[in-house]
Amino acid sequence: MTSKYCRKELSGGILTLTIDRPEVLNALHPAAHRELAGAFDDFAADPAARVAIITGVGERAFCVGTDLKALAADNDHDKPATGFAGITRRFDLWKPVIAAVNGLCLGGGVEIVAACDLAVASEDAMFALPEPRVGLAALGGGALQRLVRQIGMKDAMWLVLSGERIGAGEARRIGLINEVAPRGRALARAREMAEVILRCAPLAVEASKQVMVQSLAEADLDRALGATYPAAARMLASADAREGPHAFAEKREPVWTGR
Repeated sequence: MTSKYCRKELSGGILTLTIDRPEVLNALHPAAHRELAGAFDDFAADPAARVAIITGVGERAFCVGTDLKALAADNDHDKPATGFAGITRRFDLWKPVIAAVNGLCLGGGVEIVAACDLAVASEDAMFALPEPRVGLAALGGGALQRLVRQIGMKDAMWLVLSGERIGAGEARRIGLINEVAPRGRALARAREMAEVILRCAPLAVEASKQVMVQSLAEADLDRALGATYPAAARMLASADAREGPHAFAEKREPVWTGR
C-alpha cells in the first residue's frame, strides 16, 4: 500500500509510524485513518515487527484530531472498523504500541494516546479534549471510556469536562503519559523504551499485555485469575519459555525466536 499520509520505518524490530499531514497539524481524514489502519494490520501480522511507535511529523503537533476542514467539505465521517487512526477500536493487538507526542495533542490525538500502551511526550507538548467547547463530546475513539479506567476519576473528569489544555508535566502527573522528554526528544526516548521491551521474549510480552487488558473485563478478581488467556497458553508452550531458563542457568543472554 502506498504511504501518503503515514511514514513507515521498520528497524531492529521497531516499527515507527509517523502521521504525515503537517499542513493540518497532523489532523486525520478518512483516507489517513484507512492508511493507519492498514499499517497497524501489517504490524500485527509481521513477526519481525515487535514494538510500534506512533508519532507525528514535525514538532508542532502529534495529532489535533479530526480534519474539520475536510469534514466540512465532504461530510465524510468514515473510519475503519479499528477506529480513529486504526487503533482506538483495535482490541486484538497484543504487541506493544508507544505514543511519542510532540507539540499539540488534541481531541483524537488524546484518543490515540489513550489507546496506546505507553506514551512519552516532549516537554512542550500540550493535551486537551476540546470537543465540549464546540458543542460536542469526545465520543469517537473511546477516550471517555479509557480515561476513567487509566487515570483518576477527578483528573479524568476535569480533562473531559473543561476542554482545558494541560502541559506534559500535568499529563505525567495524572498518568496520561509515562514520561516527559526534553524538547524534540520524545521519539528518541520512545525508541529507548522500545529497545528495553525488545530484550524480553516476544510471546511473554504479548501474553502479559493480553492478560492485563482482558482481565479488565472481569470485575471479580477470582474470575480474572481463573480466566483463559490464549496468548499466555501459547507462551507457556513455546520454545522461548524453555530458552529463558536454559539461558539463565547457562549464564548467557537468551536467544528469542518468538516460537
